[in-house]
Amino acid sequence: MTATATTVETTAVTTADKTGARTPEAADLIENARERIDTLDDRIIGLIQERMAVSAVIQEARITSGGRRVNLSREMEVLGHYRDALGKPGTTLAMTLLELCRGQV
Repeated sequence: MTATATTVETTAVTTADKTGARTPEAADLIENARERIDTLDDRIIGLIQERMAVSAVIQEARITSGGRRVNLSREMEVLGHYRDALGKPGTTLAMTLLELCRGQV
């Protein structure tokens, strides 16, 4: 039985490779900004989860009182609020939020 040596190539990924920046200064700026975005994304996700919980309380109260789970006029208000604040993409974002918040009540 003969032993054969296997070479494993390792490629060092530089900060510039990860960021697409052409200078170390720009790469540092991008990395710091991405860390901030990651922190903001975590906060946004937490807020969405909180919104989903509050929405579930509202839906439960509405259903328990004999109403419907979804209030379309309220959803239209939410859509308008997001559209006014963020433009057309805001409507898409609001639709996604509303879909998430309709939940399983």
